[in-house]
Parts: sequence; structure tokens; C-alpha cells
Amino acid sequence: MQRPNAPSPLQRIIIALIGGLFLFGLALMLLGLGYGLRYSGRIFPGVRVGWVDLSGLTPLEATDQLRAAYEYPQRGQILLRDGENLWMATPQELGIFIDPAENAQAAFELGRTGSLPGRLGDRFQGWFQGVTLPLRMTFDQRIAHHQLTTIANQINVPTIEASLRVEAADVVVQRGQIGRRLDLTANITQIETLTRALIDGEINLVVDEDPPVIMDVEAQAQIARQILSAPLTLRMPGAGEDGPGPWGFAREDLGGMLVFERVPTPEGEEYQIGLDEARLRGFLEQIAPGLERRPENARFIFDDDTRQLEAIAHATQGQSLDIEATILAAQSKLLAGEHDINLDMDYEAPQVNDEATAAELGITELVNSHTTYFYGSSASRKQNIRTAASRFHGLLVAPGETFSMARILGDVSLDTGYAEAWIIFGDRTIKGVGGGVCQVSTTLFRTVFFGGFPVVERYPHAYRVYYYEQTYGGGHDSDWAGLDATVYVPVVDFKFTNDTGYWLLMETYIGEYYLTWKFYSTSDGRTVDWSTTGLTNKQDAPEPRYEENEELGTGEIHQVDWAVEGAAVTVTRTVTRGGAVINEDVFTTNYIPWRAVCEYGPGTDGMPPENPDPDNPCRAD
Repeated sequence: MQRPNAPSPLQRIIIALIGGLFLFGLALMLLGLGYGLRYSGRIFPGVRVGWVDLSGLTPLEATDQLRAAYEYPQRGQILLRDGENLWMATPQELGIFIDPAENAQAAFELGRTGSLPGRLGDRFQGWFQGVTLPLRMTFDQRIAHHQLTTIANQINVPTIEASLRVEAADVVVQRGQIGRRLDLTANITQIETLTRALIDGEINLVVDEDPPVIMDVEAQAQIARQILSAPLTLRMPGAGEDGPGPWGFAREDLGGMLVFERVPTPEGEEYQIGLDEARLRGFLEQIAPGLERRPENARFIFDDDTRQLEAIAHATQGQSLDIEATILAAQSKLLAGEHDINLDMDYEAPQVNDEATAAELGITELVNSHTTYFYGSSASRKQNIRTAASRFHGLLVAPGETFSMARILGDVSLDTGYAEAWIIFGDRTIKGVGGGVCQVSTTLFRTVFFGGFPVVERYPHAYRVYYYEQTYGGGHDSDWAGLDATVYVPVVDFKFTNDTGYWLLMETYIGEYYLTWKFYSTSDGRTVDWSTTGLTNKQDAPEPRYEENEELGTGEIHQVDWAVEGAAVTVTRTVTRGGAVINEDVFTTNYIPWRAVCEYGPGTDGMPPENPDPDNPCRAD
């Protein structure tokens, strides 16, 4: 009969297995504890660090063993190479360190740390198949960086661009240099990789190179030396010994004008050699006005008998300096080795050459003539009238041209043939160069006025000048008042327009006391009517002024200004052709009253007079 609650056969088997496992585990634990007691204070069997077997050794013994086995940091040899340059260092000098005690302690702790099953597993693995621990090493990158920085001070060089400069007339060359820089990061990686393998070896240092854009400038230096091999001479084409020019630049001056400009090329860049265009342009702009010449038509006189033209002055070609073309020519010719270079000139032919005929120009008759008188003029005033009038003799005015008197007069100075005579300056009549030129401008104005040509610009005198009211024989006619014109180059001008379809020829003739101006052309039938209001709104001259002049001697009295009453006058001109009015002008002039001025030497009796004589204000009392 079966007992109740008895275990089944399967249950008995399971209980037996559990019990067996428990007994087996207990046995292993007791064995492990016994194994640990046996190797108390010593490294368990089968434990290595790297290739060194530390089985059964105490940590201190293991430390000594490892120190003897791993002398690589102190005795290893690392060769650092940069081309032919070599540096030798131990791994320790490059930052590699091995701590034997640390590695021995790691070996000792194997099987003694972690969970109990883990510790027992480590001990069993060491006993059964052995355990190799990696050698613990330290790589101090700061030490490696310091060592490499020391080496970099010998390797690193800056990138230097090749350059040129001029000292006086000598070309100085600075050759280019390839920049080199030690790559610290890459080389530290190389050192760590090699030394962790615990082997000696050679490291080819990584050096970054930075070549200059321009390495060699010797070819450009040769060009510069050729340019500076001789002085530069600029010449005016066709100029004789009397000039203008030539203009020379010494080698040192030429050196100061050289510029070296970097320009791109397919390969990179190079220097372009040339002259400093701004400096050369500045020089050419200075000499250009002296080289400029307007084209001048031939000058003629009209033969009243043959009705043909007779040339009295040759036509001249106009010229001007082409500054930009000269700069280009100088640049290219200097580069080609030339040092004697012609200026580049622009030429302009005159409109009328020496062979022109009266028929071609439409000059067939005298269309107007006018004469003014200057009785009582000084020799210097006559000289100025003659000099100024000669500038216009034989001159042609083109159809439609607006003629400027000031342009033809040009420079009025002692150098151009003028003398000192009385001129109006401000509120005084003083001695000045060119006094009397207004006799010429007044004569031209009247010839234009009575010829019916349009007046473009005209200025009257400040006060009435009796020369311009003189008649034949030295008399005066106030009806001529308001028909004067003044010119003061370059501020005040007289201009008129040849509004006909024919050329206009001027002729000027000067006698002892007269100036005659003639216009030859072809009449288009115009006529001139004119009228004058005469002098109106008259004003008495101011009281005389007396001035002491220390340059005059005692008793010397000079009158330097003459009293003239002020007045207004209006002149009207009507120009008609075929009964139709083609032009009408009104010329209004307001002459200011002008005082007499007397100068006297210091100590002159009766000056200034208490009761001046109105007819002779400079007479002493």
C-alpha cells in the first residue's frame, strides 16, 4: 500500500540534481577559497602583462620584473627626419611613460576584484589557459608638443614673395622662398602610433609647404636693368636746335618712375615692369601747353587792281601733344630697349593754305572800312597800337565763325612787343603794359558795327576817352561816344560773328595818327542805319585829388588823371537787306564821372592848392 504525499520518481531526480549542484558549488567555493589562501599576497598563476609572466609573484617582485623587462621609454631610439636634417630622441623624451607598479598592481588585482563568480572565473581562466593583460602606457602629448615645437623652430620658414625694387638706378632683387611649417598634430599622431608598438623606428616628419605666388623675378629684373641702362630722352618730332625740347631723364630719375605691378598669368602671377603713368602724365601735361599750336590759315592782302589775293604769311599746321599715345609709346619702346623716343603729336591742317584764291574764298571786294584817330598819343601808345593792329593784318574769318579778338591778341606783355602806356585800372588811370590796345579794339568794333555784322560781346570803357571821339585833324565829335570797345586779355573780350556765306579778310593800316581797318569779302546787299541819343544825364567830374609821391622831387608836379564828366549814351543800329530787317542792336553806355589826379614831390610849395584852377588843376597856387 503506497504512502500518501511521497515524491514521485521525477521529483526525486530533480531534488538529487539540485543537491548535487549545491554540493559541487560548495566544493568549488571551498576550492577557490583555498586557492586564494594559497596565493595570498601573490599574483595568481597564468597572469601576464604583455610578454612578461608574473605568476606567483608579489606586486613588488612583479614591479621589479616589469621594470627590467620594459626599459623601452628610456632606451628606445626614435629618429625624426626632415630631408637631410635628423633629430634623435628616446620615447620618454617624446612623452611615452610605463609605470611598472601600476601594471603589477593590475596583474595582482586580477581574480580579486568584482563579483565572487567573476573572481573565481578570472582565477580559473588564468590557471586553465592564462590571461594576458595589455601593458599600460601613458603618452603625454604636452611633452611631444614641446619637443616638436623646438624642432619646428629649425624647420619653419615664412613664405616670401619674390620682389623687385630700385635703389637710385640699381635693381635689387628679393628672391622668393617656399614657406614650411611643421604639422604638430600629424606628427604627434605618428609618434604615438610608433611608440605604442614599443619599437624603435624612423618618422618622416610631416611638413606643410606654402610656395609663393611669384618665386623668381630675374627675367623681370633684366627688363628693369635694360630700362635703366641709359637716360631717357623725349623729343619733339622735327624740332630744330632751338627747340622745343629735348627733355631728358637721368637714370636715377628714370628709376624713380619705374613701377612693378603684379598681374595674373595662366601659371599664377608675375611682375609687369613699366613707367609710373601718373608721373609721366603729370610731366607731359606740364609741357603740353607749350607744344600746342592752333592751325593758322595763310594770311593775305587783297589787290584792289587785280582783285586777287596775295599771300603775306604761310599757313601753319596745328599740333597738340597726344599724352596717352605718348605714354603708350614710351612704355613699349623702353621695353624694347629704346631710350630716345619721339613725342606722339596730333596734327591739324589749316582750312586755308597758301594757294587759296579769292574766288574760292568768296573775297571779291571791299565791304567796309573804318578809321580812328589818336592825335597826341605818346610814342609808347603808338607802339602798342602798331603791335596790336599787326596781329590782325591779313587775317581770315570763316563763314559762320565767331571771332575772338582776345584769342588773336594773346599775351600782352613786354616780351611780345608792347610798351608801358596809360591804362584804366580800377578807378585810376595808371601806367601799364599795353595802353593803347583799346584803340585797336574800338576800331574793329566800329568796322564790325558799320559792316552790319552781329556783335556777340562788347564792353565800353569806364569813362569817356577823348581819343575815341577824335576826328580827322584832331578835333572831337561827341557823336562817336558810345562806340568804343575795350579788351583786357583774357578777362574782357570783343567778339563778332561773320554771318555771311563768304570768308572775311581783315587788313589793318596804321599811320602817324590814324588806324584804318578794312573788311574784304562779297557784299550780300546789307545796309546799316544808326542813330545816337548823344550825351545825356551828364554829371560833373569830382573834385581833383592831390597825392604826395615820395619818388618825385620837391617842386615836381605830375598830372596822372584828367577830369571827364559822366554821361549816358544810347546807340541804335538797324541792319537791313532787301528792305527786310536782319538785325537790330541797342548799345547803351554809362560813363562814370572821372576826377583829375595830381601827384607832387614832398615839400612842393602850393600843393595841394587852396583854389584849384578848373582848366589846370595841377597848377600850384
